[in-house]
Amino acid sequence: MSQASDSTDLSARLAAVDESIAAAARRAGRDPSSITRIVVTKFHPASLIRELHSCGVRDVGENRQQELSAKTAETADLGELRWHFVGQAQTKKARAIRQSAAVVHSVDRERLADAFERVADDDRLLDVLMQVNLTDDEGRGGVNPDGIESLAEHIAGLSTLRLRGIMAVAPLDEEPARAFARLHGMAQQLLTVVPDADWISAGMTADFVEAINAGATHLRIGSAITGSRPDRG
Repeated sequence: MSQASDSTDLSARLAAVDESIAAAARRAGRDPSSITRIVVTKFHPASLIRELHSCGVRDVGENRQQELSAKTAETADLGELRWHFVGQAQTKKARAIRQSAAVVHSVDRERLADAFERVADDDRLLDVLMQVNLTDDEGRGGVNPDGIESLAEHIAGLSTLRLRGIMAVAPLDEEPARAFARLHGMAQQLLTVVPDADWISAGMTADFVEAINAGATHLRIGSAITGSRPDRG
């Protein structure tokens, strides 16, 4: 397949997803412009990000620090790109993540928040979201629901982090609509602690319509736009 046809396919997939987002928003009585679509480019080359940028994409996401660092360096010449780190973060990689990402969606413990605070080397605020665990598996990423207020208070007390809202991944063994309805309730709880932390990061390729119905403001969409992941050998 030629590069031109690849670009055409990418543009078509992007347009189809955006149309679906807008339609879902309107059905939910929401303004489509209130929803940010983040294209997750996991395992895809930096050349895809250049194509996405030429299609008007400005919010892109990665869930591995190594890919985030490499791709931000390779696309540093592109204006207005906003990078979102959407994967599980390790404290030892806080500096590298902070150097590349404008938004971190996965702060789920005080120690990690403190690590991001500690590595700040300028006056730039780092936008962060609190990840909550919607499962009963404590090994999954995310703070337990009963720890939301305590973690929110801690993050709000750090001078270089700005708590913007809440993030979660729908469990595999639960209907997304039900899971996201619970997340919406947790988002309301967060607002009692930090009144302007009104972002809800939820919804991926398979469940973004349900996330929109539950008030999601940020969608993390990968394969529906980027296509199948390249063979990594």
